Amino acid sequence: MYNKYNAKKCKCASGHAHDSKKEAKRCNELTILEKAGIISGLRQQVKFVLIPTQKEVSRELYTKGPKKGQPKEGKVLEKECAYYADFCYTENGRYIVEDTKGMRTPDYKIKKKLMLYVHGIRITEI
Repeated sequence: MYNKYNAKKCKCASGHAHDSKKEAKRCNELTILEKAGIISGLRQQVKFVLIPTQKEVSRELYTKGPKKGQPKEGKVLEKECAYYADFCYTENGRYIVEDTKGMRTPDYKIKKKLMLYVHGIRITEI
């Protein structure tokens, strides 16, 4: 499949699918570091919600069931905006959120700023 940034999807030694060779290579490195006990809690493709789904306010109430008397959810006006970190892990007691970057897109630059503003997390770029 064609990718406008020339990245080729591939798998790491553990068999996980990655968006680029660079990301797969980094996964192999982090897996070795985790097995050596240098890092812990390695996770991939971790979702961080930056802006939640925005819904229309509804004045209708549920009339039956367990939600009886509670307001119904309104129509979705805007879907959530989320950032998916390539890798998250703990190193020396610090929580690290890591992104393997080949090209810093305009969307990524905004999401990086929102991660710091909303979650207080600085993304480490590899």
